[in-house]
Amino acid sequence: MVFIHLAEGYEEVEALTCVDVLRRAGVEAKMVSVTGNLLVRGAHDINIEADMLFEDADYDACEMIVLPGGLPGATNLRDHAGLTEQVKAFAKAGKPLAAICAAPLALAAHGALEGKKATIYPGMESHLAGATPTGGTVTVDETVITGMGPALAMEFALALVEYLKGADTKKEVATGLLYDRIGEI
Repeated sequence: MVFIHLAEGYEEVEALTCVDVLRRAGVEAKMVSVTGNLLVRGAHDINIEADMLFEDADYDACEMIVLPGGLPGATNLRDHAGLTEQVKAFAKAGKPLAAICAAPLALAAHGALEGKKATIYPGMESHLAGATPTGGTVTVDETVITGMGPALAMEFALALVEYLKGADTKKEVATGLLYDRIGEI
């Protein structure tokens, strides 16, 4: 199971693209609200109803934590005490962590990018404490996957699929989405 975390001010296209693409690949993807409410308002005033509250999420059953960007969504994720503990635990255990746009700052703030290569929204590279910024659209370094921003949400989500289900499933999902017509898969 993959948990995509929603905080007030999340980037809608990044969150929903990850959920949609992962589910197309047969991954059980759940949206987890860190706000105390199931209904969470995004950066562009789009309300999404999460599948569960953070307090009800079973992180022992979670195989990957995903953090969408957006501001103040990314800083709200960074500042959530419970999520901070989960990010630290996943990093220590070598379990997969993924973040896109501004959200890699939440991973870096808790030491999860130490010694890793990572990407982040352009101009925010100073927030990648301990990491080597790549400037790439999507960067995969062992168990850490980072993406640059909203326009790259599909590429980022497909990288998550490849990590979890392999290149063949990634290609199948990408072809079904017609991504093969615009991007290299």
